[in-house]
Amino acid sequence: MPDIKIKRELLMILLELGKSSHPSEFLALLIKKGDTIDEFELAPGTITGSSSARYQPDMMPLGTGIAGSAHSHPSGAIRPSDADLRFFPAAGKYHIIIGAPYTEDDWRCFFADGSPCSVEVID
Repeated sequence: MPDIKIKRELLMILLELGKSSHPSEFLALLIKKGDTIDEFELAPGTITGSSSARYQPDMMPLGTGIAGSAHSHPSGAIRPSDADLRFFPAAGKYHIIIGAPYTEDDWRCFFADGSPCSVEVID
């Protein structure tokens, strides 16, 4: 049984966002309804570069439903960095890393502690 579900259309948008942002990172906030991640918001005030994406924590949306984050790793490494592990607990439970070259196989989901999270992609 998966830990969370994500809509295929949303996943495809995140992969395309990674590709279009390359060689810079992007950072988005994932929004969950029920047991499914079905929306995202680009993190406000984000500053991106080829090795990091920083955001302004005081600009985080106050709405409920923030499930976690999604961001890209232009290097292609699909595992949390030390900076990711410091960021994840402040941004929710589920964290998707999208890696170059941004195909359907180039992503993974992690819990806030960096352990792998199983995800079911649904239509």
